Amino acid sequence: MSLEKQKPGPAAHRLAVRGDLLDFVAAPAWGATDTPAVRFDRDHWLLIEHGHIVGRQASEPDASWAREDHAGRLILPGFIDTHVHCPQIEVLGSYGTELLDWLERYTFPAERAFADPARSRAGAELFLDALLAHGTTSAVVFPTVHKVSAEALLEGAQARGMRLITGKVLMDRHAPDGLRDDVVQAELDCRDLIARFHGQDRLAYAVTVRFAPTSTPEQLAMAGRLCREDASLYMQTHVAENRAEVEWVRQLFPEARSYLDVYERAGLLHERAVLAHGIWLDEADKRLLQDRSAQIAHSPSSNLFLGSGLFDWRGAPFNVSLASDVGGGTSLNLLRNAQDAYKIQALRGVRLTAWVALHASTRGAAEALRLGDEIGGLSAGQTADVCVWDWAVGDVAQARDAVARELHERVFAWMTLADERNLRAVYVAGRRVLHA
Repeated sequence: MSLEKQKPGPAAHRLAVRGDLLDFVAAPAWGATDTPAVRFDRDHWLLIEHGHIVGRQASEPDASWAREDHAGRLILPGFIDTHVHCPQIEVLGSYGTELLDWLERYTFPAERAFADPARSRAGAELFLDALLAHGTTSAVVFPTVHKVSAEALLEGAQARGMRLITGKVLMDRHAPDGLRDDVVQAELDCRDLIARFHGQDRLAYAVTVRFAPTSTPEQLAMAGRLCREDASLYMQTHVAENRAEVEWVRQLFPEARSYLDVYERAGLLHERAVLAHGIWLDEADKRLLQDRSAQIAHSPSSNLFLGSGLFDWRGAPFNVSLASDVGGGTSLNLLRNAQDAYKIQALRGVRLTAWVALHASTRGAAEALRLGDEIGGLSAGQTADVCVWDWAVGDVAQARDAVARELHERVFAWMTLADERNLRAVYVAGRRVLHA
């Protein structure tokens, strides 16, 4: 498998890609394995022109189209990871801690190194290439508190033509030396990054509050002011991941009704707000998220690995998307996170279909980000962010695939057994950036 370094810009030719096309035309109902929300066209050609999808057809296209034949393989929209930390790749698989200890022992030391511009650039390059190599073509990303770490991510994504949402982390207390900012300089940095990158090519800026304990009320107020001034900005943070964290927030913000209410009071909850985890929310919190049209980025592998808790997906009235977190999680591959999401719901006594999990990784995530016209599907007019997967790799998976009786059974087995070894090609805006 290799990544092809290419300059950004629209594809210079008309491209037709053949395979089994799978995407969604609506949100699938919970528990439904046979649903009109799924669109599946076996052995079809996906037509791409100037980086955008222009159609799909069963018949072979004429000679004016360059053709790439992946017959017998599964073609999906590129995955959208709605919560992932760039600098945490180096702390994947760290032993023996829950959230707050894990931050102190592993994460903060790794993030401190990103003050070095060369380290930030190298880290961003590694991270962005790793996303693509795991089938993720769009992401909502945490860099570090250092302005240069956000610049490196934005510049790297721009060079690859990727859809990326990120912003300098805000963190002015309860963090070690080298990882704290201050309100005045942080605001200046945010405004500069917004002016230079927000809305440029496929980039967007997120006002990025690490989590409530590491921002003073003054910094939270500043973040809320940025959001109110420009409704096109995103906001990303963490909420109610761990019970000890929830209790810490209660002590730090005694005036707030709940952890989520801290963000509400600061003006940070809106339709472009992405909040990671959300395990320990009460019913009033859930209604508030629904009322604000915000989303929870569910990070199942991380929740299991750190022992944070079991997210109540079926009981969520708000938007839920799927995320890898990393390195609280164990893989950038959203298929592995979908596998863990199924296990979490099974422990809660319900069953997660492949359709709900994959929708939350594609169309559902795109719509929650207000980007449904651009990404998350294989419809005419959408940007051609496309991934090609082998249905089965290895004797065991091939034997399982051979006896699948209907579509959901086959896709669920693929989702459960597949990983990045199944990934055969990745296209970003119609350009092939990875092939195996």
